[in-house]
Amino acid sequence: MQFSWERNRRCFHLAGTPAIINENDQNKMPPLHFDILTLFPGIFEGFLSESVLKNALDADKLRIRLHNMRDWADDKHATMDDRPFGGGPGMVLKVDRVVPSVEAVQSQHPEPGRLLMLTPQGRTFNQRFAESLVEEKRILLLCGRYEGFDERIVELLKPEEISIGDYILNGGEIAAMVVIESVMRLIPGVLGDQDSNQYDSFSSGNRLLDCAQYTRPREYRGLAVPEVLLNGHHAEINRWRDENTQNRTAEKRPDLLEKHES
Repeated sequence: MQFSWERNRRCFHLAGTPAIINENDQNKMPPLHFDILTLFPGIFEGFLSESVLKNALDADKLRIRLHNMRDWADDKHATMDDRPFGGGPGMVLKVDRVVPSVEAVQSQHPEPGRLLMLTPQGRTFNQRFAESLVEEKRILLLCGRYEGFDERIVELLKPEEISIGDYILNGGEIAAMVVIESVMRLIPGVLGDQDSNQYDSFSSGNRLLDCAQYTRPREYRGLAVPEVLLNGHHAEINRWRDENTQNRTAEKRPDLLEKHES
């Protein structure tokens, strides 16, 4: 895995070792490109170097570039924020820093990409939205900080504003990780079992909660695995799982059941 700071390109590039291309690879789906614009690229180090995501990068299933927005600041302190007009607490990300950085990153690739701004004011991110992103060639994730963005950034760049929930984080970096992880799982060949992402909770093959899952041992502290899962009768197992999915959803997330039936 390549993991190096490229100052001349103003980005932190992370990609798998280039594979040897043969005739059979010519028709494979090109890797999805993520560009992340952030004030703190180091936050992503551990996230990008572990588990399934690391394997996907090594296999060139997707490519990720981290861009430090401070590199577009023109003062010696690399100032990215300032006090809000009208007063109030906190600091606001400056329009004359953020807009040039996004435009510069967009221009680095023939495909300008789909620009997503991570902000509490945005549309709530969900599985259906993730499914729409996997078809993209390039996605730019713009991470907020402090009190948020100068509103003129939204007016000039016209991003899609995305939120991962009704709560406040220190910045958009964790939200960007959520988007990457959820989209990555939908890329063909990333997961070991190609069907697994179709039947997880909220997924295209199952918009409800997933059924209960069990593994060894068969019994633990008096709690046994349901007998139907042990009998090898696939039709009965599927019927049990369907019923369990309905019951679990009705108990824990009845709102999903209502949407599913409407």
